[in-house]
Amino acid sequence: MIDTLSDLIAAHPDEALAIGAPDRPWLTYGDLRSLTEQVRARLHASGIGCFDRVAIVLPNGPEMATAFVTIAQTATTAPLNPAYRLDEFEFYLTDLKASAIVLSEGDVGPALQAARKAGLAVLRLSFSVTDPAGAFSLRAETTAPGPADTAAPTAEDVALILHTSGTTSRPKIVPLLHANLAASAQNIMASLALTQADRCLNMMPLFHIHGLVAAVSSSLAAGASVWCAPGFDALRFFGWLQAAKPTWYSAVPTMHQTILGRAARNADVIAANPLRFIRSSSASLPAQVMIQLGQTFDAPVIEAYGMTEAAHQMASNPLPPRAQKPGSVGIAAGPMVRIAHEVRNHLTPGQIGEIVICGPNVTPGYEGNPEANTKNFFHAEGHRWFRTGD
Repeated sequence: MIDTLSDLIAAHPDEALAIGAPDRPWLTYGDLRSLTEQVRARLHASGIGCFDRVAIVLPNGPEMATAFVTIAQTATTAPLNPAYRLDEFEFYLTDLKASAIVLSEGDVGPALQAARKAGLAVLRLSFSVTDPAGAFSLRAETTAPGPADTAAPTAEDVALILHTSGTTSRPKIVPLLHANLAASAQNIMASLALTQADRCLNMMPLFHIHGLVAAVSSSLAAGASVWCAPGFDALRFFGWLQAAKPTWYSAVPTMHQTILGRAARNADVIAANPLRFIRSSSASLPAQVMIQLGQTFDAPVIEAYGMTEAAHQMASNPLPPRAQKPGSVGIAAGPMVRIAHEVRNHLTPGQIGEIVICGPNVTPGYEGNPEANTKNFFHAEGHRWFRTGD
């Protein structure tokens, strides 16, 4: 049974390609497993183990992907946006109860200042551009008090902590278990029929659930490869398409629209590098953009519906030969999806109401926020349901 991140990468051949990046050799699954053991040893030696929370503040790219995957197999990861201000880092590091932070060698910005103020262990990540994509080493600038809990994380341990956006209120802490991430990765793998022959071009930020699970974790679950760009750049997209030779990419609607704006002048690249499908999520994709994108790339456009509390995916349009419906997020793709009465806690099939979900990908609840849990979770028909707010 695959129910931890360790399980996701355990069975794939050593020589199979796992992580790529511009102008870098490939990291294989054998390399990734070896890196996991090296990272575990360094974390334990630095006083960090199971149940410790490690903030990761790195530029987008292959090292961010592998730092998440490897560190989560020893401790709890908390990727943060490297563009945060000092006060934001201070808030998130304190709110997360982080024990340590991973920073690039030479990073002396606000994340370091906040980490020192909070008394965190500081781990420095370094790599060489001549090494395989995602290969790195860790150096402890300062250590945690220890001793480290050297137990291996289980399915019910927290692998990843993210915050809700908090645009209208204080951000809520969303803990996601290994079981949640493994379930979601396998749900996405199944809905997209991913195999070892697939390759994802990732341009999504890896401090966000979309990139971490839809691009990276689902690919690793399938034994496929993921090519990690340093973020989204419309001017470089078609060059990356040529270099990476992906079978798919996943992005938000604004990215798709920007890509379409440059597609006509890159028709030869599109023709030479056919995609099996294009995925869209994290916001509603305008129907006309979906149609135009499919026509331009001669590929099905798979719009999906996800959120952090569901470890990303909840629903998805199906692959051909089934139809993709513009303006729709498709059908349930992993969890049970129902409609509930917005006031009374009961399910109301066939009526207008709130989307609620239930499944092994759903967070056990917001951390330290019983009021939000009471408001957003309820029991019906023998299951615990999460209110999406949609």
